[in-house]
Amino acid sequence: MTKKPTPSTDTETAPKKRKGSVVLVWVLMAMLIAGLGGFGVTNFGGGTARIATVGDRPIEVTDYARALQQELQAFSAQIGQPVTTEQARTLGLDSQVRQRLITAAALDNEAARVGLSVGDARVAQEIMANDAFKGVTGAFDRETYRFTLERNNLTEPAFETRVREDLSRSLLQGAVAGGFTAPAPMVSVLQGWIGETRGFTLLRLTEADLPTPLPDPTEAELRAFHAANPALFTAPEARRITYAALLPEMLADTIQLDETALRAAYDERIAEFVQPERRLVERLVFPADADAAAAKARLDAGEPFEVLVEERGLTLADIDLGEQSREDLGAAGDAVFALTEPGVTGPLPSELGPALYRMNGILVAQTIAFEDAREALAAEQMADAARRAIADRVEELDDLLAGGATLEDLASEAGLELATIEYAPGTDAPIAGYEAFRIAAAAAQDGDFPELIELEDGGLVALRLDGIIPPALKPFDSIAEDVATGWRADALARALSARAIEVKAAVEGGAAPGTFGIVDVTLSITRNGFVEDAPDALLAAVFEMQQGELRVIEGPDFVALVQLDSIQPAATDTPDALATKAGIASQLQQALAQDAFEMFSAALIAEAGITIDDAAIAAVHAQVQ
Repeated sequence: MTKKPTPSTDTETAPKKRKGSVVLVWVLMAMLIAGLGGFGVTNFGGGTARIATVGDRPIEVTDYARALQQELQAFSAQIGQPVTTEQARTLGLDSQVRQRLITAAALDNEAARVGLSVGDARVAQEIMANDAFKGVTGAFDRETYRFTLERNNLTEPAFETRVREDLSRSLLQGAVAGGFTAPAPMVSVLQGWIGETRGFTLLRLTEADLPTPLPDPTEAELRAFHAANPALFTAPEARRITYAALLPEMLADTIQLDETALRAAYDERIAEFVQPERRLVERLVFPADADAAAAKARLDAGEPFEVLVEERGLTLADIDLGEQSREDLGAAGDAVFALTEPGVTGPLPSELGPALYRMNGILVAQTIAFEDAREALAAEQMADAARRAIADRVEELDDLLAGGATLEDLASEAGLELATIEYAPGTDAPIAGYEAFRIAAAAAQDGDFPELIELEDGGLVALRLDGIIPPALKPFDSIAEDVATGWRADALARALSARAIEVKAAVEGGAAPGTFGIVDVTLSITRNGFVEDAPDALLAAVFEMQQGELRVIEGPDFVALVQLDSIQPAATDTPDALATKAGIASQLQQALAQDAFEMFSAALIAEAGITIDDAAIAAVHAQVQ
């Protein structure tokens, strides 16, 4: 059976369409089902087994399965590809999930011990505020509530008990973690460290700054360099792969172009080839003309457009219309197209109400004649025809392989192209340009039965692992130019390093850095600043140095002498400084609260005692995928 390449993780967001209140209800229900997914999971040891018990509080396998499923889904969405339970275990995700559940159970156990709970009214308030339980009127709907819980294998008492426990746990957690204040001295020290700036002089040294040019290496020096640096010239482990391929370009000579179809394709896609002048436009809609006019007045007074967008509860992405023709903009078209440079115009009418339009760019009209577009259209037609011709042969080739045909048989009997390559990551062979081939080549094992693999352009390939080629030092004669390049880079780095030490000694003796080359002076920079083409080690050193100190800084393709000219203490009473302090204080408070909560939770678990059922955990892992 033909293998297909893993689909791309890049997706295109479909346009939002209003389908009516009925669809809205089902969307809300789907959201709740996703949020509650796993509550109804059963068949783990009869549905009543526990993976652990903390004090008197059990952790049911269904709760663990649900939480693990949600963790897998969230992590898969984060990295853009599915994650199996086994991979999750390797990453420690299952341990994190169990620890969260154990902590929650310890809190529930403590809340029950001290009699902490919330009343029915608070539970009802929480449930009725949940948007997923609201009907088309926007109010809590009893039937929607019942139906949604039923779809998730939940009874109302069970769900309401969970809500009550969550609220009680939050009360206990808030009592432990609340009320912390960041120590003022610590906030001041951190703000001073973050806000401190420094000024320095930088003398970058290049080959032009060397007193004498680098000499040309002798062959003996190159051979010695080759022998002394095997890591630079060792070929990585490679896999000798034989493959039989059927690619679209192999069928190019057999495909007859249809001029009538080419002309029809051009006419169908005329909007791609003949485009009127367009504008890149954003539209900010207001409820009334007066509101839009007031916003325009604020813009004219110098207020940023982005501030108005934020006040409307929107982002720039929300108001972006993309490319718009004069006709696309309707009644606002003439005014927007009257702008000859980026700017804002309005208020102007729109189908949503009065709006301000910001024009961000002008796209000139373009016309591509059929004769100019023909080559691209022909290539598409040929590729499409080739894909269809190859697809028609999949069953034939699968049958050949199933009947015991070798790759050589596919070449001789079915006309596929047979070749052998030594594959390693970075191999520049054309076939290695296909991701599906690279994945299969890397995974191939000795003795595997060849299978057809579908390539990204519709081509087909089957491959075989013939052997593993261990890493080996490339012979000097085959890479003499690479060795010479490496020798020169090494010799230049050593020469510049020696020159930097000489210059440093001269500057310490009273010479000016500018005597030895062009210097760059930075008057003020923060720790997280940026110096173009400089390694991270530069600023790290600048903020370690004493005023007036000289240092040689080296990095990849970088050698420089740096002198610290000034140290400027952080401002303490400017708006930026006060904002920084507030941010530091908030982070410290959160850290202190988190530490206190973790210590409290650990103490509860230790006091209550915990038992873990490894067999029940293994049963969940076996079924959750």
